[in-house]
Amino acid sequence: MKTIMVVDDEKEIRDALSGVLRDESFDVMEAGSAEEALRKLNTQIPELLLLDIWLPGMDGIEALKEIKGAFPGLPVIMISGHANIETAVKTTKLGAYDFIEKPLSLDKVILTVEHALEHKRLTEENRALRFRALSKYEIIGKSRAIMALKNDIKRAAPSNSWVLITGENGTGKEFVARNIHLLSTRSGRPFIEVNCAAIPEELIESELFGHEKGAFTSAIAQKKGKFDLADKGTIFLDEIGDMSLKTQAKILRILQERSFERVGGTERITVDVRVIAATNKNLKEQILKGTFREDLYYRLNVIPFYVPPIRERAEDIPFFINHFLKEFCRETAREMLMVNKEATDMLLTYEWPGNVREIKNLVERLVIMTPSNIVTPDDIPAYIKGVVPAQPKNLFRSSLLKEARKEFEREFISRKLKEFGGNISKTAEAIGIERSHLYRKIRSYGIEQENLI
Repeated sequence: MKTIMVVDDEKEIRDALSGVLRDESFDVMEAGSAEEALRKLNTQIPELLLLDIWLPGMDGIEALKEIKGAFPGLPVIMISGHANIETAVKTTKLGAYDFIEKPLSLDKVILTVEHALEHKRLTEENRALRFRALSKYEIIGKSRAIMALKNDIKRAAPSNSWVLITGENGTGKEFVARNIHLLSTRSGRPFIEVNCAAIPEELIESELFGHEKGAFTSAIAQKKGKFDLADKGTIFLDEIGDMSLKTQAKILRILQERSFERVGGTERITVDVRVIAATNKNLKEQILKGTFREDLYYRLNVIPFYVPPIRERAEDIPFFINHFLKEFCRETAREMLMVNKEATDMLLTYEWPGNVREIKNLVERLVIMTPSNIVTPDDIPAYIKGVVPAQPKNLFRSSLLKEARKEFEREFISRKLKEFGGNISKTAEAIGIERSHLYRKIRSYGIEQENLI
């Protein structure tokens, strides 16, 4: 049963309010002064408080300040027989839920109480959902670099400033973006993610801005774009460095004007979005090469964040391993695994080129494949233990340059694929060949991709 405290120096009003509240199945606490109310709040916190403004000693406004300072989540409804607009505005700014004038309408009191309690329930529910979301996207680690990153996120999140996140593949740039959104005033609004590298050039304009029915052959109905869907929320432009110059120009225009037209449309649509962008590329180098717009870079780079790779924060590796062990043991319903000291030392000395993603993949593999509940060096893959694969069989013994070149190329591609966790696109980009060309070479040399992750 919910408890409500009534604070009023007039006994008749306390009795009337207490009676009607008990009729509605509430428990009631009473206080004849602000001082008495504060004493009682130290022993029992009600669900809601009805507080008169004109009280002997400490008045209701001073009491409201004290109560909101000590119990910020407690809804307070102010009541007064000498109300004016100025007083109502002042108490609302101090945190009061509502203001009711005397003589009291008991029906209005009950309705206001119900609305205040419902508002409190929704607030607590939203807080719980946000806590679960923050837990899901927890930034793991206690290294100096990560603690500084977490503090910077807390400082930047409440603003509406745009953010540019840089860092290698697999470092957790999306988690940084999610945390900024969840800790912002937009947390109850949409978080729309756009993988700029995954959308074909001919479709990206429609994906970002939407299209009208009949704009092109397959446009059988109107479609809202990502910017439209993110209105009042956050849009996360991942892999921004992979956008073409043509698309960059369109993005720059919407960032400047905060409005756009759908493909095939003429109506100007205005949106209010916070933009968070991320890239694994060095955009300053891209600017010098002419593949990224300098004006877009400075438009996005209002608050820069850098997510360090694992090799720069090796002290965080045990936290990741323990986190993922708990996650995958829970998912597979097996007893918790332990990693012995020798195996831990191996994991600590490995550089983890695939960063957090590589650690997660390895731990999942260990949970599935380790026969006992203790992970030993025998369970650790050879490439982590520092066992260097043998040189290609005939690399220096081949009599023909053509054969030696093939052996070297096969080994080179295998190692690069392993370095990028088997990601074809990233490997092709890193070694400077077309993705389709790399596919053909993988098939030609019989390289087994499942052994590369």
